[in-house]
Amino acid sequence: MSSNSQNSGSGNGGSGKSLDKFKMLRNGNEMEFVKESGEKLVCPSCGSTTFIYDFENGQIVCAKCGYVLEEHILDLGPEWRAFTPEERDSRARTGGPVSRLTSEALTTTINWTTKDYSGRELDIKRKLEVLRFRKWQQRVRIQTSYERNLVQAENELKRVSFQLGIPKACEEEVMTIYKDVLEKGLVRGRSVEAIISACLYMACRKIGTPRSLDEISQFTRASRKEVARCFRLIARELGVRLPLSDPKQYVPKIVEQLRLGGEIQREALKILEEAKKKGLTAGKDPAGLAAAAVYIASLLKGEVRTQKEVAQAAQVTEVTVRNRYKELAKELSIKIPIK
Repeated sequence: MSSNSQNSGSGNGGSGKSLDKFKMLRNGNEMEFVKESGEKLVCPSCGSTTFIYDFENGQIVCAKCGYVLEEHILDLGPEWRAFTPEERDSRARTGGPVSRLTSEALTTTINWTTKDYSGRELDIKRKLEVLRFRKWQQRVRIQTSYERNLVQAENELKRVSFQLGIPKACEEEVMTIYKDVLEKGLVRGRSVEAIISACLYMACRKIGTPRSLDEISQFTRASRKEVARCFRLIARELGVRLPLSDPKQYVPKIVEQLRLGGEIQREALKILEEAKKKGLTAGKDPAGLAAAAVYIASLLKGEVRTQKEVAQAAQVTEVTVRNRYKELAKELSIKIPIK
């Protein structure tokens, strides 16, 4: 440190060279500077080893006497303040990508508009120039068959996800699985629609999003049989162990579509918990069990819905609801009130 620094705050001119050999140890607002040998930096005025970083003035000052150790320090932090993690994430303009859906290629696209920023129509020369830029941008963005396949799968996933209301976290998990499938060469000879639908069903099972294979098959061009075959292939080749679907995951969705109250949902979950303890859920369709539990709860609580309405909300048949309903009522000794 420069011994010519004055208490008035002249410091060493903010060169920072005197601190290069020291490692900073922070403890809350206070800090210490220590060399590799263990020697600590000492305040030349009072002998203290504790200092404070003054963010507003860009100075490092002694915590005891206020001696200015360093000044004119550049603040490399953000110009905004945040008091919660959510606020910090919303204001941050750096970091990792927001989404992992896109390939490693360029993601910027040139718009198809033929007007400038002020809304005026471009002349023919500019239109041809933009057309040429757009063509080369497409060529640069998608160069290999790997990238083309990823873009095709991503477009299909977005279409199906929009129809099913799939959350963003599940979409990212789907593309992670699909990339592993693509690297294994399992897509060759099979339709992208079937593979991406199988990956979607696998991701829903892993994350716990209640979407059945029948629901997914309704919104894809591949048949249910083909999607199921691809799902078994992916699970076998990637060595994926998936948890069994829990009927409880389907209850909130069914209750919401039927516009029932929270009391119905709690009663249905209670019925399913008792059924699980008695081993009645093994080998049964989870959506059908959830539909039957909601139907029984609606009868018990007086907010009656027909078997047809419940079956449509759960995407199962009326026969399934009727069979599961009779089985649960009998095995759990539930007395259904007669209306």
